[in-house]
Amino acid sequence: MNVAVCVKQIPDSEPPALDPQHHTLVRDGKLVMDESDSFGVEMGLQLVEAAGGGEVVLVSMAPCGETRGLRTALATGAAKAILVSDPVLAGSDALGTAKVLAAVIRRLGPDLVLAGTESTDGYTGTTPVQVAELLGWPSVSFARHVEISHRALRVKRQTETGYEEVTCPLPAVVTVTAGVVEPRYPSFKGLAAAKSKPVEELTVVELGLDPSQVGFSGARQQVISVRAVKAREAGEIVVDAGEAHERVISFLEQLKIL
Repeated sequence: MNVAVCVKQIPDSEPPALDPQHHTLVRDGKLVMDESDSFGVEMGLQLVEAAGGGEVVLVSMAPCGETRGLRTALATGAAKAILVSDPVLAGSDALGTAKVLAAVIRRLGPDLVLAGTESTDGYTGTTPVQVAELLGWPSVSFARHVEISHRALRVKRQTETGYEEVTCPLPAVVTVTAGVVEPRYPSFKGLAAAKSKPVEELTVVELGLDPSQVGFSGARQQVISVRAVKAREAGEIVVDAGEAHERVISFLEQLKIL
């Protein structure tokens, strides 16, 4: 069982810096592994262990050859990583990112691809599904439980009212819901081993992609402006003197709920 896990490396600063020209995140500083992806890494490790063989390979896209976030995942047990780092990728939207990740995964040919449901610096939640579409593979989102049986994928998919049981053939792309597994902590031995584990770095051209289809030139969306969220106003406190229910009814009528 060979599993590829998409790992996004995000800025470590809080709040993150913004490029004043393009209104995009500045990613030239320290990057760390997105916490949401740690659940995908752990799920991949557990599936490989249950299968009795195989490996977990990390797939990432980041500027400046940044690998600190990947080293964290390698320290928990992933075998190796592939990083796509190229200046032409600056400004890539979700689809541009999906094209890059799909090209790497196509070269790897894994049995399964895992990813977080959405990144904490973008929250689009669309990239994994786009990767699956580009590969022509089945896609299952919001997985709370994943198991492999006789080359078939069985997933319990989280819904608002419970869960759905989904079965599909492999290879497939699955997004893992945060909190479904407990990510393991890197041991001292794992941290030491991670320093020597291979991280292959590729460019867009080496992947066989057209540079004009990624980055700012290939992006189909543009950030016009960014502004702070409006502070929530203080609520109204009603002291019940026997008529509070009328205030509640009036309030619901204003909201057109009643």
